[in-house]
Amino acid sequence: MADLKPAPAETPDTTLSRGRLGALAIVFFVVAAAAPLVGMTGGVPVAIVLGNGAAVPGTYLVVGIALLIFSVGYAAMSSKVTNTGAFFAYVGRGLGVVSGVGSAFVSLIAYITIQLAIFGFFGAVMAGQMFYQFGIELPWYAWSFLAWIVVLLLSILRVDVGAKVLGVLLGLEILSLLVMAVAVLIQGGGPDGLDVGAAFSPAAIMAGGLAGSAGIAFAFTFASFIGFEATAIYGEESKDPKKTVPRATYLAVIVITLLFVFASWAVVSGLGSSTVVDQVVQISSIEGVPLADPAAVLFYVADTYVGAWLAQVMGWLVLSSLFAGLLAFQNSIARYFFAMGRAGVFPSALDRVNKRGAPMLASVVTSIISAIVMVIFAALALDPVLNLFYWTSAVSVLAIVLVEILVSVAVIAYFRKNSTGAKMWNTLLAPLIAIMVLAIGAYLLVAKFALFAGTAAEGSDPTTQNFALNPLGWFLVALPFIAFIIGLIVGQIRRRSENADAIADLVS
Repeated sequence: MADLKPAPAETPDTTLSRGRLGALAIVFFVVAAAAPLVGMTGGVPVAIVLGNGAAVPGTYLVVGIALLIFSVGYAAMSSKVTNTGAFFAYVGRGLGVVSGVGSAFVSLIAYITIQLAIFGFFGAVMAGQMFYQFGIELPWYAWSFLAWIVVLLLSILRVDVGAKVLGVLLGLEILSLLVMAVAVLIQGGGPDGLDVGAAFSPAAIMAGGLAGSAGIAFAFTFASFIGFEATAIYGEESKDPKKTVPRATYLAVIVITLLFVFASWAVVSGLGSSTVVDQVVQISSIEGVPLADPAAVLFYVADTYVGAWLAQVMGWLVLSSLFAGLLAFQNSIARYFFAMGRAGVFPSALDRVNKRGAPMLASVVTSIISAIVMVIFAALALDPVLNLFYWTSAVSVLAIVLVEILVSVAVIAYFRKNSTGAKMWNTLLAPLIAIMVLAIGAYLLVAKFALFAGTAAEGSDPTTQNFALNPLGWFLVALPFIAFIIGLIVGQIRRRSENADAIADLVS
């Protein structure tokens, strides 16, 4: 990188608000992004029926441990690099500017698509809730754009304001899950009691093999953790980034893991481990269609073991969980645009902040992109869940796993060149294990993509035929890889241009 000039000094107009966030505030952002209540109502029932049944809690535990191992190298890198570009900066420091820009494009695809997925799901759930509760009938996109306005306004305020909002919403969300889970535990579970073996034994977890039902369960549980890796994005706004970001990363993974493990075990135990699949199918069916209403499963358990009031509260908290996810990813996307503007990859105007220290223009650009896509889906009368949610969420999970693999490779490369005082476990062994585990995760996501995205080829069975995708499915699978290639090309062009001095900020 000797050919790059020093990056220009920052000014008040290009500096994010410093020292605003502690580890707990960052955890609010990233756990909110994981949207545990949404995962419990949407992902867990599907993983139970199509995956390994009662062993879903153990699957969450295994994936959580795997991501903790990934976090070891991630945390080691965060102690060396503080940049709101996060993956962008880490890959750039370890593998070079061009690869860093490539990873940034994939990261943007990941975060933009997951926010779009949440907008679609929020609009659909809100439309249904307002109609059934109050008789107010509006299309999904009306509610999505209402949330869009609020999210934009909150994102251009001081970052700690958003953290406080998320803290309240997340606290209520977690409390509702804990109340349900503790109630099941105190009452000793359902007909099979608190069956530890069915939920956590290795044989039960791997039932059906990675090519079959276990693989489906692992793919869905990987999806539940998206957003935890965003801790480093807030490094520049944290009080002590060298310590705060690693602590927040470990804490976020642990909180997400324990919450999903405990809550999903409560659902399995409450319904009965031996009959949980049949129970979930029956509870979630609408007019004979299984899993047509997966949220009904969690609400049923809450109603049975606590009372109807908790099920009703959870119905509203699903909406607050979705909104919290929208705000969390809005912040992540805006800070990526900010970092890429500052690095000279995108127009430099994106690196400007307002008087509150928030990336104003980057937030506006983020909102414009989501608005354009929602208008297109609304104009084409595409379904907000079957199309917008499933298509974009599947792309997002695959993209983020691919970037995590790149980061793990970058950690090894960086510390091989800068190994002074580095621990082998933190900088070599843990990243190597993470690469292997994440590679398996990426394979499972691609193999089961037709199931995730609802893009199976006509006449195929996506639960057994790994690559039975229609043309749209193949395009969606290819999208993160296309973004990476485009990023590599852009990175190479910008590196050779007169913006080379700005892009040096990536590895500073």
